[in-house]
Amino acid sequence: MILVLFPRVLEELGSVVIEDPVVRVITYALIPTVATVLGSALVFLRSGLDERFADAALGFGSGLMVYVAFAELLVPSLELGGLGLSLLGFIAGFALIKALDVLVPHTRIIRGELSERMALVALAIAIHNVPEGLAVGSASLYSPEDGLAAAIAIAVQDVPEGLVVSLAAMAASGSRLVGFSVGVLSAASELASAMAALVGLVETAVTLPLLLALSASAMVYVVIHEVAPEIFGHEHDEYSTAGLLAGLVLGILTSAI
Repeated sequence: MILVLFPRVLEELGSVVIEDPVVRVITYALIPTVATVLGSALVFLRSGLDERFADAALGFGSGLMVYVAFAELLVPSLELGGLGLSLLGFIAGFALIKALDVLVPHTRIIRGELSERMALVALAIAIHNVPEGLAVGSASLYSPEDGLAAAIAIAVQDVPEGLVVSLAAMAASGSRLVGFSVGVLSAASELASAMAALVGLVETAVTLPLLLALSASAMVYVVIHEVAPEIFGHEHDEYSTAGLLAGLVLGILTSAI
């Protein structure tokens, strides 16, 4: 039922067009930001997270992110800037996130041993959320429809992601409040990176297709390098796969609008 109603909800929301690009970016970026905060707040209700649910939820988010990366970001980039600019932006996105991954020491935030220094956990979360914010910001600059679709798709997966992040931070700190605060920080980093996408308003013919492709590859990098190793390779692969497929299907349904 949710998959059936989602395109209708998106269509109703999309009927209200925000013309000003700056206001549009801010408004749409607030959708996943609020979703992350709401997910983080669930840490006050739970002390743990079922591993199967986490795998399915993060797989679902990965499916949505892959769809958004190609359908809502890379395809528009090719249409606006052609193969050369899109390829350059795509390579730059991988290089940017890889550089952040190498230069900023951090540990995995979903499973495994967490750093005793919460600053490193916070930095890891910020890196993880940069592509999502850039995706919403750049898609919103390209068109209201693509921006709203990207914002809602990312918001759907940000609720369980916010909870996972907060639970991980709580495990490291022993405090629910600290866990929630780190979740809010992850939401803030996503909003900030969406605002950074406003650079696409400068020399739009060049910067916007570059930014769209950069956001696409950055999201793909996060899915492959950060999320996939955490949800595959153990006894719950079927949940991860089902979630991934459901995310892709939901993304395809939005394309019919």
